[in-house]
Amino acid sequence: MPPETMTPRPAAADIPAHVAAFVTDLTVRTKLPLNYSISSLKLVDRVVDGMRTGTAHREQVTGTLFSLGAYAGEVLVRQFNAQWVDLAPEHRALFGQPVGIRMPDTRLWNPVGKVFNRFDSGPPESLHTLYLTLHGRTRLDP
Repeated sequence: MPPETMTPRPAAADIPAHVAAFVTDLTVRTKLPLNYSISSLKLVDRVVDGMRTGTAHREQVTGTLFSLGAYAGEVLVRQFNAQWVDLAPEHRALFGQPVGIRMPDTRLWNPVGKVFNRFDSGPPESLHTLYLTLHGRTRLDP
């Protein structure tokens, strides 16, 4: 991956458009089947694992990690009627991110931070596992 420059992160209202552009670009370049399914979260885990075993340093791939986390969040938004929210200062400090998703049961989740954690720590931090831990989920998707 080419080195990235630090760009401002989108606000909650801008995340769906950001993710759509990212998915379009990535699927054209790599043919990765990012289709907003729960099973595509396993693919995100594998992509992040590939990035961490390569020669990339975290600061070189920050934008891509953010976009992969935003994609994971958008999967949850679409599958479970969650909402993107701009986080309050105390949640920003806790999550280390400016945005999160609010599930219908009002819980906040941090898929963007989960991607960064996966890059830093490896397989114990999984987007697919995050899905499995969601309280009140009713859909089953392998």
